[in-house]
Amino acid sequence: MAGAAVKILGLFLLAAGLAQPLHAQGKSRHDLWESQLQKFVSKDGKVNYKAWGKDRNALDNYIAILAENPPTENSIKNDLLAYWINAYNALTVQLILDHYPIESIKDLSKPWSRTVFTAAGVSYSLGDIEHEILRKQDEKRIHFAINCASASCPKLYRSAFKGAQLEYQLETVTRAFFHDPSKNSFESDAIHLSKILLWFIKDFGFKKEKLAFLSRYSPVPLDSNVRIRYLPYDWSLNE
Repeated sequence: MAGAAVKILGLFLLAAGLAQPLHAQGKSRHDLWESQLQKFVSKDGKVNYKAWGKDRNALDNYIAILAENPPTENSIKNDLLAYWINAYNALTVQLILDHYPIESIKDLSKPWSRTVFTAAGVSYSLGDIEHEILRKQDEKRIHFAINCASASCPKLYRSAFKGAQLEYQLETVTRAFFHDPSKNSFESDAIHLSKILLWFIKDFGFKKEKLAFLSRYSPVPLDSNVRIRYLPYDWSLNE
């Protein structure tokens, strides 16, 4: 019970930005991640895990830097979001490389529940980062910024997220996701959506709220009577 209490407290503190100093907020940290994305992720979002696995020192170093520099009580929301989005994506790649070759992240036992990261003495799973930190920041667009290493996931963005650019970056990845016909399709009488919008109904709401959100990104006008259907989700590796 004591261990669980410590973990819950740690999650709360880091979600609020109350942890060790984050003096490396600038180029020296997230640019290391961006250089890896540019090297191993294609423009169409395919990840070259085979090559990355042979040259992963920079990835491991980046994650070590993140662990040493979690957000502080003075971190603004966008910096905190950028940190944890990048951490989630980098840790997911690291998890895949640790077990590659595999056909799907779901080939692993409890991939979102296992401990993958420790910062300020607190251990985290990918699920902790997504549900206990990122989703609690009241920002729906994080769902299109984090990548679960699967074909139906939003594409792994080839730039590191950074606080100063975050609004533009979140708009970019969200718009790209809804304009990708392999992820969503829009017609005048029916729309076929990613199951992300079904699984996270607490974030996106029911039909009325969903349509209000989608209206910002839909390539066609959305009528309140439009039918909503959900596409099958492809969990095969995004390579």
